Amino acid sequence: MAPLLPPAPERRHRHPGRLRIPDRAALAGVMYVLRTGVAWRDVPSETVGCSGVTAWRRLRDWTEAGLCPRLHAALLTELRRAGLLDLDDCSVDGSHVRALKGGITSVPRPSIGPVLARSTT
Repeated sequence: MAPLLPPAPERRHRHPGRLRIPDRAALAGVMYVLRTGVAWRDVPSETVGCSGVTAWRRLRDWTEAGLCPRLHAALLTELRRAGLLDLDDCSVDGSHVRALKGGITSVPRPSIGPVLARSTT
């Protein structure tokens, strides 16, 4: 994963500020949140090696740099090369994708306009 990461920003020569947390510690924080489901603010910095906010910021920076698609492609390449990629038992879930303009349907849609009640007399 290290070769795919964007380069760290250069430190200023004068007033360099705090040292940057290593990428490995930030990744450990991200993985901790993914495994446990805790809020970013609840990441135990003494166990993980960085605060949850730092891990969140690093994940944001990596996402903006396009790391996730590159990492996914590299992982698939390695699995194919090792002969460990088996697509016989896979599924695709598109439930999170919006159907623009209602999508294509063969059944008529029910009217959402006001419906007059039947007369009881």
